[in-house]
Amino acid sequence: MAITREKKEELIARYKEEIVKSPAIVFTKYQGATVAQVQALRAKLHEQGATYMVVKNTLLGIALEQSGRGNPSELLAGGNAVAFIGEDIGKSVTALKDWIRDAKIMEISGALLESSVLNAEQAESLSSLPTKEQTLAMILGTINAPAGSLARIINAPGSSLARVLNAYVEKQKEAAEAA
Repeated sequence: MAITREKKEELIARYKEEIVKSPAIVFTKYQGATVAQVQALRAKLHEQGATYMVVKNTLLGIALEQSGRGNPSELLAGGNAVAFIGEDIGKSVTALKDWIRDAKIMEISGALLESSVLNAEQAESLSSLPTKEQTLAMILGTINAPAGSLARIINAPGSSLARVLNAYVEKQKEAAEAA
């Protein structure tokens, strides 16, 4: 059944909306999955801030071009469903990969990271990226490291003086006890 021009424009607009807010788009071959399985995957990915949808390749290609992300023709072949990944790439791709491993029906065929095309193996490696929380913790640690070093440097002369005075007092006590 043919899709009306109006429906095509709606789909392109919907795809563009998802593309704009997704730094990564993971392509999957969904053949063999039931509607219930696809809905279960959608729910799991939604918890991670990602959106999963079965797409029309030509319309997605148009939306990608209009969004300035190129047209990865090698990924736009066959029956595709894509995961529009939110800001926490590692967490979302891990959830997708885990679900696919457990369900044993789909496969990741590639990804689009910003405008770079990734093959299936590279797409799966996105799951090894640190989560948003881990990244923030690393940044915070990097920012705090110089302040901690500065505090230790400033405190060093005072603590050295305190150790010297303490040693002198101890030596005087020993001398007084010996006499």
